[in-house]
Amino acid sequence: MHRRPGLSARLKLTLSYAGFLAVAGALLLAVVWVFLLRYVPNNPKGLLGISPNRYLLVHTFAPAAAVAMVFLLVFGLVGGWLLAGRMLAPLTQITDAARMAGNGSLSHRIRMKGRQDEFRELSDAFDSMLEQLESHVAEQQRFAANASHELRTPLAISRTLLDVARKDPARDRDELIERLHVVNSRAIDLTEALLLLSRGDRGNFSRESVDLSLIAEEAAETLLPLAEQRRITLDVTGGAAQTSGSAELLLRMVTNLVQNAIVHNLPTDGTVTVHTETHGDTSVLWVENTGRQLPPELVPTLTEPFQRGMERVRSDEHAGVGLGLAIVHSIVRAHDGTLDLLPRPAGGLLVTVRLPGTP
Repeated sequence: MHRRPGLSARLKLTLSYAGFLAVAGALLLAVVWVFLLRYVPNNPKGLLGISPNRYLLVHTFAPAAAVAMVFLLVFGLVGGWLLAGRMLAPLTQITDAARMAGNGSLSHRIRMKGRQDEFRELSDAFDSMLEQLESHVAEQQRFAANASHELRTPLAISRTLLDVARKDPARDRDELIERLHVVNSRAIDLTEALLLLSRGDRGNFSRESVDLSLIAEEAAETLLPLAEQRRITLDVTGGAAQTSGSAELLLRMVTNLVQNAIVHNLPTDGTVTVHTETHGDTSVLWVENTGRQLPPELVPTLTEPFQRGMERVRSDEHAGVGLGLAIVHSIVRAHDGTLDLLPRPAGGLLVTVRLPGTP
């Protein structure tokens, strides 16, 4: 933004300090005049030794007062300049750090020393902001690289299929169309998941009262055919759990959790339990499933984009794009909640979502 040149903060503080001293000196002289000299008789022709004489006192006092005022002004300018420079030195460090951050260097930290005051509080807040920005930018860069790789894969497969069909006109067209349909469906699913993840990260959605128990029942009803196909027992238990947020996003959150619990389950005869309840002013939803044992060090990475656990699911219908739990984490964070993942000792995963409750 273009701005007209103006006085620096240091010069403004200097002028303010000098002006304050000058005004104080002028007030002091005014007090002397009002409460002392005005009561001395004014006798320009009188002799000094006979009686008090205002004329002689004024002519004797005025030069000394003028010298004192000049001294106060010079002292105020010099002292104010030095004091302002010392007081604004921390602000210079913060400005330099902000300029470096604006040039793309987010790794720099101020780490201002000294006791706590307004400048050091601002410095600590700025360091914290830089740390969050650096982490966010790194996460976005990693996400963009992964997203580019994932989107490139189905497009490359489509191009390969088309090249093969062009070189071999006798190839079965129905098979080609079916494979292209599967690949394009995967690309569309990935694109929609990326858009949903971006929407959750922005948090720009209208809020309304939502009952997580109803959301859980709707998600379970939608995914019941998939559970039956895999011979997975799907149960919804618990009571009402009111929260405030986007019903659409919360439905996608629960749907992703239940779908992951079904897909990453035992081959057959597994179980998935969805439970909702209220603890004080917190609404709780947890999804528990049987399955293979997960290494504890793997669990914290499951909410990162394009992480698929121990294996990639190869089902044509529910191949997944590696964004299920990442979307869940984004939606929970946008609703001011917490997400906990705990591996079950017998195998499988327990996912707990805690959201602020509403009356």
